[in-house]
Amino acid sequence: MTKKAPFIYLDHNATTPVHPEVLEAMLPYFSIVYGNAASNTYGLGLRAKSAVDQARETVADLLHVHPQEITFTSGATEALNTAIKGIFWRYAVKGKHFITLPTEHKAVLDTLKWLETQGAEVHYLQVDREGMIDLQELEDHIRTDTIAVIAMLANNETGVIQPIARIAEIVHRKSSILICDATQAIGKIPVDLPSLGADVFALSAHKFYGPKGVGALYLKRRNPRVSIDALIHGGGHERGNRSGTLNVPGIAGLGKAAALVPGFIKIYEEKITPVRDFLSTELIEAQLADINSFHAPRIPNTLNIKLAGIKAETVIKHLQDKVALATGSACSSADPRPSHVLMAMGLSAEEAHHTLRISLGIDNTMEEAEIFLNLLKNL
Repeated sequence: MTKKAPFIYLDHNATTPVHPEVLEAMLPYFSIVYGNAASNTYGLGLRAKSAVDQARETVADLLHVHPQEITFTSGATEALNTAIKGIFWRYAVKGKHFITLPTEHKAVLDTLKWLETQGAEVHYLQVDREGMIDLQELEDHIRTDTIAVIAMLANNETGVIQPIARIAEIVHRKSSILICDATQAIGKIPVDLPSLGADVFALSAHKFYGPKGVGALYLKRRNPRVSIDALIHGGGHERGNRSGTLNVPGIAGLGKAAALVPGFIKIYEEKITPVRDFLSTELIEAQLADINSFHAPRIPNTLNIKLAGIKAETVIKHLQDKVALATGSACSSADPRPSHVLMAMGLSAEEAHHTLRISLGIDNTMEEAEIFLNLLKNL
């Protein structure tokens, strides 16, 4: 009997599996410790509140910030919506001008597009062929009425790492706020928020082996203090930043995933970077593909490859029972248009349609990389 080949998951930027230790940490809060964290006048509620407090401290420790600067959300999309809209409403007296990159996630771009209907003005900076920001253009376009600059730390399609610390210097010199989407960076590279200098930070648990449906928003307390008008009202939870009954199991899972991040980063550095580099070398030498953003700093798990002579959708269709792959963001998978990230980088629509994203996880192996390469060669 022929042994069935294992399914190879290469779409970790879409989501990661819940780590067994994370699941174990969550389970009691579904059944045994089922109290509402806001009902803290008796044991069950107090134990739930304690789990939330512990998770808040763990996430804060990971980022090297104060626990009171952490607001729990349903994920990075809500965190970014809350921050961008909340800052727009709160700082309207200063101005209504935003600056961002055209390679940002749709959670940023679609939010800004909606705010433009409410009177906001948005300037979209150019990126080069590698997907990197032009710092001089940023310097030239910040105005006295610019209330925030929005730049992601690591791109979800290409893995490109932007120079957030240098961006922060420019933004703060101009007395503006820097909002940073760190969704794809957390768990893959070290993140020290005081060193980066971002004033607002968003993350999502399911990108680093935590559960779906929970994330966090960091709002700086001082120098400068960032205040927002709330997006969700009703009870004043999370210091008034985000009302609603807290997702205690999810928050406990986020906290445990955050505690495991140093171990994940070590695996990415020591085990996954060599797998990514092996794939890059083999794809280029076999003339199967070119690597987009090859010369830019990138997170260790992500390859964005431009295939030679075959469309990405064709590869995905032929390998769907054997390998999980993507053409870009999972949030845009239903959109047949070419990737906005790649188009902003100067690729043609045809080139974009020939591009695949490979995003590795901590359990991927060199053997799986070899299997994938053989499958690709035999298409």
